[in-house]
Amino acid sequence: MGKYRSNVAALMINKDGYLLVCERLRNPGAWQFPQGGVNEGESLEAAIVREVEEEIGLEPKDYRVERSKGVYRYDYPPEAQKNKLSHKVDFVGQEQTYFLCQLNERVTEVNLMQEPREFRAAKWIRPSEFESGWLPDFKKKTYREVMRDFFGVELAEVS
Repeated sequence: MGKYRSNVAALMINKDGYLLVCERLRNPGAWQFPQGGVNEGESLEAAIVREVEEEIGLEPKDYRVERSKGVYRYDYPPEAQKNKLSHKVDFVGQEQTYFLCQLNERVTEVNLMQEPREFRAAKWIRPSEFESGWLPDFKKKTYREVMRDFFGVELAEVS
């Protein structure tokens, strides 16, 4: 068995119960949650704080973590595993821990203009509005599990 990269993801919920999804900067039509790798020696809790700030500009005072669950695991497709220019070359996939985060009522916007920029757009949706068609095939099973576990939502099987 190969090695998995430790990763954290934020399920950010606003006061109205809407879920934040962000569109990848270099992959139009690909929507996901703020997420990223855990640095060596970093706790999962420290990693989620860092990733949320790096990707959507929110500080710990802007939200509270309600709960977390993991590990969710997926394998990278063979072409990604062969990509020598990315961190993925050392890993066969990712092990993710998801954090359900409640946005404070006074916070109404996220800031995608972080450096380096990862997202081109953000929107708030009902969890039931998440579309598995936004995802690459290798992530669909994981997202189905996450949406079921956190929101009781069954994503349609779209390929």
